[in-house]
Amino acid sequence: MQAEDYRKVPEVGVTNPTIDVLRAHRTIRKFEDSPLSLQDRDALIDVARRAPTSSFRQQFSIIHVTDVTLRDQLAEVAQQPYVGTSKGDLFMFVVDLYRNARIREEAGLDIAPLQRTNLFLAAMEDAILAAHNMEVAAESMGLGTVYLGSLLRGPQRTIELLKLPRMTFPILGLLVGRPLQDPPYRPRLPKHLAVSENTYPVVKGSYLEELAEYDEDVRAYYELRKAGLGATNAFTQQISEQMGLPDTYDTAPVLEVLHSQGLCLN
Repeated sequence: MQAEDYRKVPEVGVTNPTIDVLRAHRTIRKFEDSPLSLQDRDALIDVARRAPTSSFRQQFSIIHVTDVTLRDQLAEVAQQPYVGTSKGDLFMFVVDLYRNARIREEAGLDIAPLQRTNLFLAAMEDAILAAHNMEVAAESMGLGTVYLGSLLRGPQRTIELLKLPRMTFPILGLLVGRPLQDPPYRPRLPKHLAVSENTYPVVKGSYLEELAEYDEDVRAYYELRKAGLGATNAFTQQISEQMGLPDTYDTAPVLEVLHSQGLCLN
């Protein structure tokens, strides 16, 4: 693939304005130092609240983080400086079973059903769908976005900073703002490795061999993105050499924190 190809929106058959926005997604990490307008913010929050919700339980909450000191503290947890300062607007999406637990308690019922793992997963789906609604809406408005799963590097610290009650968990953040960069499009896995019909697309031979050409595309992408500076690891190198390294959210004590929050107990 040529370098200029990473600057083009991927093309596939049918198109319309919504599909064009989804295909054009890129992660933006540099924003103008200006907050969203009240109208833009309210529109994004409204579309997030209109996302699908499992069994109409609405088990998520959104925290708009406007305190710069708090953002700087969250940036320390994420180990990503752009999370801090006042650039862009930071929204935290919280898995929230606290509200429904309180409703049950006030009705004289136990909260055991809400402490099951399947209920947590349903609530997590609610929160992620809400975040995705906001992300797509933001990009349709010409804004840039970056998801912040990195806040799970320190889930307990994030809970403390946001003053979250029991039965809640900060599943991810979304930073939205006016972009100050124009990054290339990151290549996706070959379709036949991730999409199939009726059964799982198992590769009969070697995944390393099957992904050799894709690895070259990923290297070329990083070379373009970094202008030749720094490492340009292939996809398979990232999976084999970087996953599970110390001090990443791969190794954060997530299950321990979930249990301490009263979640996923069985």
